[in-house]
Amino acid sequence: MATTTTCTSTTSSFMPTYATSTVHPQDLTPSLLSFKPQIFSVCPLISDRKSSNRINFYSQKEAKYRPCRVVVAASLDAEAEVGEEVEETEGEGGGVATATVTPTKPKKGKAALPLKRDRTRSKRFLEIQKLRETKKEYDLGTAISMLKKTANTKFVESVEAHFRLNIDPKYNDQQLRATVNLPKGTGQTVKVAVLTQGEKFDEAKNAGADLVGGEDLIQQIKGGFMQFDKLIASPDMMPKVASLGKILGPRGLMPNPKAGTVTTDIPQAIAEFKRGKVEYRADKTGIVHIPFGKADFSEEDLLVNLLAAVKSAEANKPSGAKGVYWKSAHICSSMGPSIRLNTREMLEYKLPSNV
Repeated sequence: MATTTTCTSTTSSFMPTYATSTVHPQDLTPSLLSFKPQIFSVCPLISDRKSSNRINFYSQKEAKYRPCRVVVAASLDAEAEVGEEVEETEGEGGGVATATVTPTKPKKGKAALPLKRDRTRSKRFLEIQKLRETKKEYDLGTAISMLKKTANTKFVESVEAHFRLNIDPKYNDQQLRATVNLPKGTGQTVKVAVLTQGEKFDEAKNAGADLVGGEDLIQQIKGGFMQFDKLIASPDMMPKVASLGKILGPRGLMPNPKAGTVTTDIPQAIAEFKRGKVEYRADKTGIVHIPFGKADFSEEDLLVNLLAAVKSAEANKPSGAKGVYWKSAHICSSMGPSIRLNTREMLEYKLPSNV
């Protein structure tokens, strides 16, 4: 129900007239009874009657045919704004308005499932997670022994090291990208492709390269051929390899001098990657991820490879790194929980003479 007020304007004064209303209180709902209307007027306000003759907003002709109307609207759906159902109940003493809140219904379907972090943990993972304490720091020997116990899947898991360093790679002097030669290998068969031409073509084949080619191999890569793990190129082929940047760059296969994949000594580069040379770099958050073997390696072999990775990350410390360089270090298997290392003990650790 709405009430309309009409205001007619003349040149000398404003004559407001109010429309009559035939609304009875019993016809209104409780929400309408509690509603307090607000009147908004678009008519020009004149505080001084003497100045009304000097201020002329409209001409006499416009004032005759342009009445100002004020509309007062009442909300017909107050229940949606309050968020509760308002019911009118009658008792012995008379009608009483009470508000009742609808009880929450039990969740069904996907909403009733446990949280995602609980759903993704298998019974096997929850069992092996009990083998270590969450925030405790372990020495290298204990951590590697515990890592081998957590790798109990049906396949041979890889083991990885994750170093959180105090660097910000968005600055040029704090970027970290290097390679490390793992003395005991990675446990993986690496397929090496070589881009070269001339006399080095035969050298690459004799050194044990799986794929050797020139422009023909470049065209195959442009067509989607990616059946290799490492791509080595000679410096004279780099102008032609530049066209493969959008294809090889996102996959981490683009030849780079820092990674040792752009070199004139191709036989040595092939031998190093076949034996277990690993390339690593810091991600956007300053964390380095390095695989250093397989779960079926002996504890001594894993320890040797891990120390080689630690020494490489320490030796290639960026010049812009300030403060404490090592924030934290963890090791884990592919399908196991992480194990935190004592960084001070890790940096000072020395291999036994018999290893």
